[in-house]
Amino acid sequence: MDNPYLPYPVRIEEITIETEDRNIKSFRVVFLNPEDEERFSYRPGQFAELSVAGTGECPIGIASSPTESGHLLFTVNKAGLVTSQLHNMQEGDVMGVRGPLGNYYPLDEMEGKNVVLIGGGFAFTTLRSTLVYMLAPENRDRFEEISVVYGARDEGMLLYKSELGAWLLRSDIQLHITVDCSDDPFCQYHIGFVPGITEQKITSAENSVAIICGPPIMIKFTQPVLEKVGFLPEDIIMSLENRMKCGIGMCGRCNVGADYVCKDGPILTLAKLNTLPKEY
Repeated sequence: MDNPYLPYPVRIEEITIETEDRNIKSFRVVFLNPEDEERFSYRPGQFAELSVAGTGECPIGIASSPTESGHLLFTVNKAGLVTSQLHNMQEGDVMGVRGPLGNYYPLDEMEGKNVVLIGGGFAFTTLRSTLVYMLAPENRDRFEEISVVYGARDEGMLLYKSELGAWLLRSDIQLHITVDCSDDPFCQYHIGFVPGITEQKITSAENSVAIICGPPIMIKFTQPVLEKVGFLPEDIIMSLENRMKCGIGMCGRCNVGADYVCKDGPILTLAKLNTLPKEY
C-alpha cells in the first residue's frame, strides 16, 4: 500500500451468524476495485484493520485462505464500538479493509513436517485460514500428518460448522472437536477442555510443529502439555493479540519489550516469547 493508513473499499457479500448467541458473525467481502485485490496479497496468520466510516477501525485476523480467490473472510466477535457497528451492517454495505498486516505462519518452513493446530473459541479464525491453505490440492502433499484440536464452550459456540462436518469426513486430517460441557447425551464431540484433549490425542512431537491460537488461559495450560510430549520451544508457534491499534508499529500500544505485536508478530515462536518480558 502506498499509504498504510488508507483502507481499501470492500462490499459485504455475505454475512453468516456463526454462534447461537449471535455475537460472532462472519463477513465475506469483495473488493470494489480489482487492482486493490491484487495489491492485497496475504498469508495465513496475518490480520487486517476493518473500518466503518464515522466509527473507527479494529484489528481482525483474516479467516479466509489465499487459496480462496475473489473474496476475504473475517469472523468478528461483537465486543466494542466498531465490532458492534459491523454487526449492524447488512449485505451490500461498503466498509474498509486496511492491510494485510503483521507476519504469518511459517508454512514454507513447515514443509515435510507433521502439523498440529490447536485452537479455542473465537480464535480459530486464522487457524481456519491455515487449515484451508494446507488442505488445498496444490498444497496438501507439502505436509505430512495434519492434526487439529478445536474447542469451544458448547456446541452452539463452534465456528464454521458446515466445514467442521466436511473435515471430519476427510481421511487426510485428524480433527478432534471438544466442548467444555454439553446437555446433549448424544453429543458427537469430545467433552473436556482443549489442554486435556491435546494430551490425549497429541502423543508425539517427532518431526512436528504445533500452532496454538486461543484464549490466554487455554494457551497457558496447553503449552506444558506440548513440552511434556517433546515439542521444543522453536516448534511451538503462537498468535498474540496484544492491544493492537494502528497495525504498523507507530502508536506503540502493542509493544512487548522492544518488539511490536502488530509488526514483529502477531506470529511468534515460544523460543522468541521466552526472550521477551512476560507482558503477553
